[in-house]
Amino acid sequence: MATKKDIRRTKIKYRIRHKVSGTPEKPRLSVFRSNKEIYAQVIDDVKGVTLTAASSLEKTVEKGGTKIEMAAKVGKLVAERAIAAGINSVVFDRNGYLYHGRVKSLADAAREGGLKF
Repeated sequence: MATKKDIRRTKIKYRIRHKVSGTPEKPRLSVFRSNKEIYAQVIDDVKGVTLTAASSLEKTVEKGGTKIEMAAKVGKLVAERAIAAGINSVVFDRNGYLYHGRVKSLADAAREGGLKF
């Protein structure tokens, strides 16, 4: 059973996705956050494939610190992988979450890592 909060986020998510779409030249950087972890994917919506991804569950991401610090590490990692794959600019998809806290931290770290959006 979906809660009111989940239904509200889903509506916001669809409203955002109606406007934001990733192309091969400028793919979409999508963020998903659970209560414990955070995930980021760079997606080409034309082909329907994930070009690169990173999450806080990976062994390469150091554990420890706050959730906001972990999100920053994931943002930096996804930026490194995207640039290695030849992607310099992306469209940011906050996936229905407020641009605040962990989502903002991930976005700022991705910008510092070299991605443009």
